[in-house]
Amino acid sequence: MFENLTNRLEGIFSKLKKAPSLNEEQVEAGLKEIRQALLSADVALPVVKEFIENIKPKAIGQEIIRSTSPGQMLVKIVYDELVKILGEKSEDLNLKAVPPASILLLGLQGSGKTTTAAKLAKNIEKNFRKKVLLVSLDIYRPAAQEQLKVLAENNNLNALPIVENQLPIDIAKRAINAASLSGSDIIIFDTAGRTQMDLNMMTEIKTLKDTLNPVETILVADSLTGQIAVNLASEFDKAVHLTSIILTRVDGDGRGGAALSMKQTTGKPIKFIGVGEKIDDLESFHPDRLANRILGMGDIVSLVEKASQDLDEEKIKLTEEKIKKGTFTFEDYLLQLRQMKKMGGMEGVLSLLPGVSKAKEQMQNANVDEKLLSANEAIILSMTKKERENPDIISGSRRKRISSGSGT
Repeated sequence: MFENLTNRLEGIFSKLKKAPSLNEEQVEAGLKEIRQALLSADVALPVVKEFIENIKPKAIGQEIIRSTSPGQMLVKIVYDELVKILGEKSEDLNLKAVPPASILLLGLQGSGKTTTAAKLAKNIEKNFRKKVLLVSLDIYRPAAQEQLKVLAENNNLNALPIVENQLPIDIAKRAINAASLSGSDIIIFDTAGRTQMDLNMMTEIKTLKDTLNPVETILVADSLTGQIAVNLASEFDKAVHLTSIILTRVDGDGRGGAALSMKQTTGKPIKFIGVGEKIDDLESFHPDRLANRILGMGDIVSLVEKASQDLDEEKIKLTEEKIKKGTFTFEDYLLQLRQMKKMGGMEGVLSLLPGVSKAKEQMQNANVDEKLLSANEAIILSMTKKERENPDIISGSRRKRISSGSGT
């Protein structure tokens, strides 16, 4: 996530931290490099200008020049300003309404809107303890309604049954009635996307919004599109008044221009970010944590939260006891591999640790490959239960069978 920007900023601050003292000229040069790094990351020019203008008086002030750790102090000033442009604080979904409350998801085709609808439903059911009904209003894209239905079925979520040849407004009315009868608290409406904004699209969305009176009108935007996503958010907001934004594919975005520009440009908060393809890969957006990640300082709070959600405490204690007694088996190793995968693999864990770029570099130098972990899992799964518990019995013929079964 935002590796290119993080690497550049780490390089800039590494030089500044080495200096025992900083004069005004050195600070000016550092700020110029930070400005170039942000522009290269596709951060909107007005946002970069304001960012540097806000930092400059503090950075060139007597306090930092006389400081015993001027480089570290400059990092703190940049961190505070990053948090500010990202939105200062995280904001929860507004779900305070008489059930069933409606959430309207908007966006262009290919932004990951339908997948995000399912992820959001799972997140709400898990974290807010609300019953959610998923509804597709996309009657234009072939199999769009079927896609949401399959996502719901595969992830134990509720979706409105498909009725052919209904208009979006009729589907919406049927959904409200169905939600009331089934006791659903929230209805998530996945609206039709387009390849570009057009008058018909906006007219349909306005009609739906007037009918549904949603508690949240959320734009789902692709982080990889950078400033296009920011401009899109501004256009949607002018037309239908957005309440918030979900950025998708943030895990594949090496620059971060959309995330860093969105709040400052549109005034609308980012409430979630998509960080993978799995149903649970939707994270609440925390400006302070993201600022830490951007500056290479890691995100230990998110790592602890992830671990507490994904790891089984009893199994961890049992594994610790086995290691102490020297009875750790392939069965236990398989459990460790699977728990690591749940947390996003080695790369997922490393991305939340301080000094991420150095850690990844060391991982590459040591030839540690995520595929190796998958190969190890395949090997263990090709063993019998007896072989997993007693590796000493694995002879030449058994090895051959295991190798053949695992494809290694």
